[in-house]
Amino acid sequence: MKLLILFFSFKLLLVVNAQQKDYPIQALDFTKVTLHDHFWTPRIETNRLVTIPTSFARCESTGRVKNFLMAASKTGKYCTRYPFDDTDIYKTIEGASFSLAMHYDAKLDAYVDSMIQIIANAQEPDGYLYTARTIDKINVNPYFGKERWAKERESSHELYNAGHLYEAAAAHYLATKKTALLNIALKNADLVCSVFGADKLQVAPGHEIIEMGLIKLYRITGKLAYLNTAKFFIEERGNFKGYDAKSKDPFKNGAYWQDDIPVKQQQEAEGHAVRAGYLYSAMADIAALTEDKEMLAAVDRIWNNETSKKMYVQGGVGAIGDGERFGANYELPNTTAYNETCAAIANIYFNQRMFLLHGDAKYIDILEKVLYNGFLSGVGLDGKTFFYTNAMQIQHFLQHPDMEAERSGWFECSCCPTNIARLMPSIPGYIYAQKKDIVYANLFISGTASLLVNNQKIQIKQENNYPWDGNLNFTILTDQATAFSMQIRIPGWSINQAIPNNLYHFSNHSNSMVSISVNGKSVDYQKQNGYAILNRVWNKNDVIKVILPMEARRVISDSLLKDNIGKTSLQRGPLMYCAEWIDNAGKTSNIILSKSATISTSINPNILNGVTVLNSQASQIEISSNGLEVKTITKPFTAIPYYAWANRGKGEMTVWIPEKITATDIISK
Repeated sequence: MKLLILFFSFKLLLVVNAQQKDYPIQALDFTKVTLHDHFWTPRIETNRLVTIPTSFARCESTGRVKNFLMAASKTGKYCTRYPFDDTDIYKTIEGASFSLAMHYDAKLDAYVDSMIQIIANAQEPDGYLYTARTIDKINVNPYFGKERWAKERESSHELYNAGHLYEAAAAHYLATKKTALLNIALKNADLVCSVFGADKLQVAPGHEIIEMGLIKLYRITGKLAYLNTAKFFIEERGNFKGYDAKSKDPFKNGAYWQDDIPVKQQQEAEGHAVRAGYLYSAMADIAALTEDKEMLAAVDRIWNNETSKKMYVQGGVGAIGDGERFGANYELPNTTAYNETCAAIANIYFNQRMFLLHGDAKYIDILEKVLYNGFLSGVGLDGKTFFYTNAMQIQHFLQHPDMEAERSGWFECSCCPTNIARLMPSIPGYIYAQKKDIVYANLFISGTASLLVNNQKIQIKQENNYPWDGNLNFTILTDQATAFSMQIRIPGWSINQAIPNNLYHFSNHSNSMVSISVNGKSVDYQKQNGYAILNRVWNKNDVIKVILPMEARRVISDSLLKDNIGKTSLQRGPLMYCAEWIDNAGKTSNIILSKSATISTSINPNILNGVTVLNSQASQIEISSNGLEVKTITKPFTAIPYYAWANRGKGEMTVWIPEKITATDIISK
């Protein structure tokens, strides 16, 4: 085993050195950043101590582990509903691997090893791994056919399962240097590469992620077959002749699977939002690794469409519950907003890659918005209750039956909780990036990063009280003077830009300025691509201080978003806010926040683990006891960070608040 580990480590080094084509910017590995952040460190620790163990426990109690045991013995009956339930174990192993790399836990390490052995026992001799079929190849589920891959394009998820296996294997190997899970993944990947290709079985995966997984295996091994197969799967989309090209139904014309036209011709974010985000991430990978300019142009177009026409103000995507998918341009309803948590995670992956391609802060602006809002709302403060969908508005008397008004411990389709388990511990890897002697500071999370710049070891110590406070300190720790370019993101929200396009904008202009000083002296800095550029020779204990104005702002939307006409949403720093019933006399559907109402901030350490809340005076519509009169009264108004809603019981909530009464409807309950 030791010889095998040394072989893979050496081969990884050769691959990294040999690769000529890749992202021009490289993210700093999450293991190079030690956090001491008041906001994220407790959440990552909760993920380690609660979310990951709970996820493994629920994989056992729901039969997901049993499926692997039965596959190994080839007896029994598949005991969960979906054939992709295997992936919940893979994703939790991925999260556990990231966690082990940051905080070693012998008990967790041993448990993961035991899970890997169970997976190994379930793998068929040629590498095939899909418990739903292996248990009983005769009495098959309608999700998949009698033969392998027969329904891959539509419902079997065989390649989706494989993709999450590869993602977990790459994480486990890089975190622990153990090869047991990697060997399982490579055996399966070799099978997949032998089956699919231009002169073999020509199928586009029904649910993308194998493309991302294959690329990670390529990075580890240098085996071109993995890269080429990932590229084949992407470019095979749009070639299937079995769809009705004239139909407007995305399930009939292939758009639901991003399979209606070749990816290089696609203009819009379309179809199932999670599948789409994984596809676009893999397209960015291929654009970087092969210098494919057409692929790059395609992801640029798709990103522009998504962020300018199909994204909610809190970063959520996938508006339509029927198919968990994108709607048409500007189709962003509030009362039925879907916003799957997995789609937010896929969007984080996508925007990180877009930044690595282009080096523009606008991609991190979106990533940050999703991270603090659309993603974080998906997990409760307890670390063991979740949202599958993330609502924009909850009204009990008009509540859509599909809207989640309270968190759940688990779901029959539990992709979101296990996805959270793997994303959360990887957050340190999104803070910094590097391009030769350029260091990008992208996220404002307290901790110490270790880098190599111009062959000199340096550390950057970041200290702040973000996202509650905009005062940021960066201390350069180096044993000798080192010249490099420190580029610090200036968030769009700090310079009057609610989002990097015109879909949402602040209703009032702020004259507050971003200020930067070095060692106590104010500096005039150049700004390029959304970054403050500080080029100088850095000495030990040089201190950069950045002050971001953090005011409560009103956000309004493009007039084409019909649901939001005459309404405002609230933002402070990177956080979107919402009104919740418990803070507003039991209701939020009757609140009117006039344009003249002043909004102030206050720190409330006694709720929601301590938050900054927004305060004002608002009109509330009241109905008389006899139901014949309507009046408005002025009451205190409170808004909390959107991520924190539904942690204090079930009730009304809204993100968009009317600024005046424009009409009334009489609705019978």
